[in-house]
Amino acid sequence: MQTARSTTRRWPRSIRAAAWCACLGLLTLSAFAQEQTNAAPAKTAAPKVEEPVDPGELRNLIEWSFGGNFVDGDPAQFRRRMQMQRGAYGGIEQFHWEQDVGKRGLLKLDGHALFDAHDYSFKFDLSEPDKGFLRFGYSEYRTWYDGSGGFFPRNAQSFPLYNDSLSLDRGEVFIEGGLRRPDWPEITLSYRHIFRDGQKDSTIWGDTTLTTVPGANSARGIVPSFLDINERREIFSADIKQNFGKTDAGLGFRYELTDSNNSRNLRRSPGQAADRHLTQRDQMDADMFNIHGFTETRFNDEWLFTTGYSYTLLESDVAGSRIYGDGYDPMYDPLFARRQARDEGFINLTGGSRMDQYVVNFNVMWTPFDNFTVVPSVRIERQFLNSASHYFESTVGTGAGLPTTLAELTARSERGLLEIAESLELRYTGLTNWVLYARGHWMQGEGDQTETENQVTTGVNDLLRDTDFDRSTQKYTLGANWYPRRNLNFGLQYYHKLRTEDYLHRDDTTANRSGNRYPAFLVAQDFTTDDMNLRVTWRPLGNLTLVSRYDFQLSTIEMQGDSLNKIESAEMTSHIFSQSVSWTPLARLYTQASINYVLDRTDSPASSALSGTVLDSRNNYWNMSVTVGYALSKKTDVEATYTYYRADNYVDNSALSQPYGAGAEEHGVSVGLVRRFSERLRGKLRYGFFRSRDDTSGGINNFDAHMIYSSMTYLF
Repeated sequence: MQTARSTTRRWPRSIRAAAWCACLGLLTLSAFAQEQTNAAPAKTAAPKVEEPVDPGELRNLIEWSFGGNFVDGDPAQFRRRMQMQRGAYGGIEQFHWEQDVGKRGLLKLDGHALFDAHDYSFKFDLSEPDKGFLRFGYSEYRTWYDGSGGFFPRNAQSFPLYNDSLSLDRGEVFIEGGLRRPDWPEITLSYRHIFRDGQKDSTIWGDTTLTTVPGANSARGIVPSFLDINERREIFSADIKQNFGKTDAGLGFRYELTDSNNSRNLRRSPGQAADRHLTQRDQMDADMFNIHGFTETRFNDEWLFTTGYSYTLLESDVAGSRIYGDGYDPMYDPLFARRQARDEGFINLTGGSRMDQYVVNFNVMWTPFDNFTVVPSVRIERQFLNSASHYFESTVGTGAGLPTTLAELTARSERGLLEIAESLELRYTGLTNWVLYARGHWMQGEGDQTETENQVTTGVNDLLRDTDFDRSTQKYTLGANWYPRRNLNFGLQYYHKLRTEDYLHRDDTTANRSGNRYPAFLVAQDFTTDDMNLRVTWRPLGNLTLVSRYDFQLSTIEMQGDSLNKIESAEMTSHIFSQSVSWTPLARLYTQASINYVLDRTDSPASSALSGTVLDSRNNYWNMSVTVGYALSKKTDVEATYTYYRADNYVDNSALSQPYGAGAEEHGVSVGLVRRFSERLRGKLRYGFFRSRDDTSGGINNFDAHMIYSSMTYLF
């Protein structure tokens, strides 16, 4: 697999993990040695009677952990589902050390380093309430993905093209300082470096005709693809806050640099004569500057007035290409494109954009009498966006052997937006054991956008569109919390939300007035949502707590095409039931159980018009968990947990289309033991077994896993 990788050099993870463990270990040994030195009596001193150690004085700890995961089946799916590495791992799971500095100061060190789990962090924190603070640290962790692609059930076709255990490392380095002197302005400065580096799967799959279906189009998009991620962000910020009598005021700055070099890597027709690789590279450098300020004035106990302002300038430069070749990340070869005689792409993309955003808001909190609060607010946003690009489009003739042509094109767009939003909130607590509230939100917006695309060599306008748009949002919320008894309370909330969008397109080119001009074909869209949720918390006994919740949501989407009537294009219905129980029947025994059941459905007229080809979406599933713990003795506890997950939405319509929909069943059971050897030392041991069965992959993604985990914690 050929991919473009970051040129940033970093130490190998094994060296970083070893260094992390060594540093934290040395700190622990140093603290332990210091403790022993302080505790050792002088040679001339009389023997002392050792007093019991007060656990409250043990402020520091270090926890070493070791474990292993043994997988039978698909390791990539195990990593994705459990977010754990296969095989052994270990290191320092938790480290905390603190020390008083002066009379009120405090120094804290926290961190962990788990070798081969790709999970590291370290944080230094020095604070003094009347002076300020200084913090810096580093963290890095890994997320796992499965790049196995799709599965076609009619002939059990799949494409294991590469190692599908993909992963993405995320991390941050930061330093932050603050001045907190009495009667001085509060000043905070910070710097952050954030990165993402690695690979993850993509749901945009390549096509193949090896999915033979007699009497039907056999092309299916099941060939796996992946994203290559290489992103860096540098964030500098400064904030100052000061009090002026009844008013608090603040001013802040933020400057952010973004550098991303990502690519989408896709393969088409593997194992066939037309086999080729596609790499679309997306590069961006962006600078963002933001200045913001606020005021907060409390005139008296009845009136509070706040304001805020923000200006953001975002400038970006883009580059990229879309090239086909005999491997990933190829050089542009017109001869290769000519042999395929079907693919289009682009090279030498350059361009950029500038966005100016202005936001101001005003808020008032009025308390005309006890137990009643009114909060009106207004938010105004003005935005301008200008973009331009230049590129060469590669086009191949319709017959094999025809020449590849490069057409030089330029594109520009300009967009303006003005939005005004108002909101009003009412809250009343004057009724005994009741909290009543109501909220209203309204937004009105309008804007315009122009888009052009021109062929430089011929002077032809491929696109010349001027669009005006209006949008509005209304949302109304009613809610109540009721506490009829100390051990019983209810919460009920309902909201209605309506969003409308209208477009007026002025197309000045013949091509854009054809029937195939989406999204300019749309002239109106309406989104309506009704949502209701009910929560009940009941403690019928001192050792029994029940929490029940029900959520219902109904959403409809209506659209209107050019010269057509408005129709309902989709209806989405969701029911969510959840129940949890906590019961401690004995002083030594406790149980916790929860269950969630979700019914989620989207209906579309397309499923009736194109029966079998387009299916209504289903996302129904339920999961549950049960935990039981028992204290065998004052020093030993045992705990067992069982989890279950089931989704049954898979529909095999492979005769007409590619089957989609989740279909999976998972079981998990684990047993743990905790032993307190002394006031300073405790250990944990845990074993788990997990089974996963996936219908959509034809069993390729199934796995069984055994997990063993142990840890030892020392407090000092």
